[in-house]
Amino acid sequence: MQRQVDYYFSFQSPWAYIGHKAFLEVASTYNLKINYKPVVLVDLFSETGGLPLMKRHPVRQRYRMVELQRWRDKRGLNFHLQPANWPFNARLADGVVIAAIEAGLDPEPFMRRAFAAVWEDQLNLTDPATLVRLADESGLPGKQLVERSGSDEISAAYEQNRQDALAADVFGSPVYVLDGEVFWGQDRIELLADALKSGRAPYRSQV
Repeated sequence: MQRQVDYYFSFQSPWAYIGHKAFLEVASTYNLKINYKPVVLVDLFSETGGLPLMKRHPVRQRYRMVELQRWRDKRGLNFHLQPANWPFNARLADGVVIAAIEAGLDPEPFMRRAFAAVWEDQLNLTDPATLVRLADESGLPGKQLVERSGSDEISAAYEQNRQDALAADVFGSPVYVLDGEVFWGQDRIELLADALKSGRAPYRSQV
């Protein structure tokens, strides 16, 4: 039976963007089925004891900027540390992913383009016309998916992702959940690969 991984992310998250390609490579190597589950970061932070960026101590904010530069080099990327249209409300863009899945389409080409749009091209992902164009460029029916993204049904699915995240002990982005084991952060992708390679049983918290 094909193994599956739940992929929790938000287009708001630079770390999801940074790790996206590396995660896909691991998923391809081990023939994983990916369950794409966009989530609202602010809600996860507040419900699990985290803080939005601007409410964190300046020491933590400064360290984050250093880490972004390290991982930008490590992953061979070229992006803006503080893009012009960030932070933003990712609801509509995240909803396009859910709408694509609902329609039986692969959302990943759009995700790849949308991550780059935020962090490399500094585009505004709250703009419906921009999202339509990005989806069209990804080979998806942009107008149809963006219109569907705003529906009550997609909002309900988005909320279900939040509930699923909390039930799975997810508290940030990106998170990869394999057999109930949580791998938080793109810097855990290598550990995810190790778990898949070894075939070991999932680790569980003793708390």
